[in-house]
Amino acid sequence: MEKKSLFIFGLGYTSQAIAKEAIRYGFSVAGTCRTEDKKNLLKEKGIEAFLFDEIAPELIAGFTHILSSVPPQENGDVILPKLPNNNAWLGYLSTTGVYGDHAGEWVDENSELRPNNERLHRRIEAAKKWRDKGAHIFRLAGIYGTGRSVLNDIRSGKVQRIDKEGQVFSRIHVDDIAQVVLASMENPNPKTIYNLCDNEPAPAHEVVEFACNLLGKEVPPLIPFEQAELSPMGREFYSANRRVDNEKIKKELGINLLYPTYREGLQAILSTEQAN
Repeated sequence: MEKKSLFIFGLGYTSQAIAKEAIRYGFSVAGTCRTEDKKNLLKEKGIEAFLFDEIAPELIAGFTHILSSVPPQENGDVILPKLPNNNAWLGYLSTTGVYGDHAGEWVDENSELRPNNERLHRRIEAAKKWRDKGAHIFRLAGIYGTGRSVLNDIRSGKVQRIDKEGQVFSRIHVDDIAQVVLASMENPNPKTIYNLCDNEPAPAHEVVEFACNLLGKEVPPLIPFEQAELSPMGREFYSANRRVDNEKIKKELGINLLYPTYREGLQAILSTEQAN
């Protein structure tokens, strides 16, 4: 039997969680990163890493699985020209941001895409090209996990509870992203699109309140959206309101979420932090 091997373009926070899970499944894993220091750190985790400029199609031609987490640039997707002509499983990490604003209504994988900026238009175009090559497209909701959650924001004092009537956000724990991607590798269905999110879209201010109570911190007052101090990106974040449906990953991949809502996810993160 051919040994399973995974090459990941862009070994960032999410991709490293996927790599860790792949190694647990018996994959050998390699990929790209940005610095020599990062290469050494990844090697300690059992991942062979290369700088992007070191990559040529023949280097990855022998891999059975190829995944990209690299967003497209202004001049397009820089990863596509690096792909070898082989029969590897292909995966591409995109974003549920491509759905844009649906006024708080539910969206699934067949819903209309309503991008409201050039960055999202590029995302859609890149995903189309990956899908044309047979890739599985993973649309990720807001990502959180150990070391990158509202718990960190609260501790740093950089958190607001913003009140915008009817506004909700979908999110997903990074470990659930990893299990979905590995389930797809075990049950390939080329050109399929999957939404990756938990079961409960929720207002951000409710998540902050829950996290403050977990930490025993004072809950900040609610601030009307119009009075909130937000970056342009933050305001853009609040301009789209939708509830993302995750039934497809459950029905087609048999996913049972490790963290079905933010409550289980944040409690697990805090338990891990305290244990360490």
